[in-house]
Amino acid sequence: MAIHNLERLRQTLQELPRRQIALDAFCQTWRQQETLLNQLPPRYRQVMEDLLRRLETGSQFSEESCSYSQHELLDNLAVWLDKAHDAMQGHVG
Repeated sequence: MAIHNLERLRQTLQELPRRQIALDAFCQTWRQQETLLNQLPPRYRQVMEDLLRRLETGSQFSEESCSYSQHELLDNLAVWLDKAHDAMQGHVG
């Protein structure tokens, strides 16, 4: 079940840059993954929330005037997903 949640989150990472999902729906989808988040160490929730907040903050400004690049934040969320997958498999704590 949690692995399916990871795949859904990975899908949203592809949808957001293509504007197939709105930023608020993207963030809501990520934040609603309680089953997944409860199976991960607490720091995963903290890191995810920090990245989502930066993404939301960055959307209020033009790319040039904000220190948060959407592309970089999405890359960081992809790394988060990889690490979460490894943690779910028992490879990383």
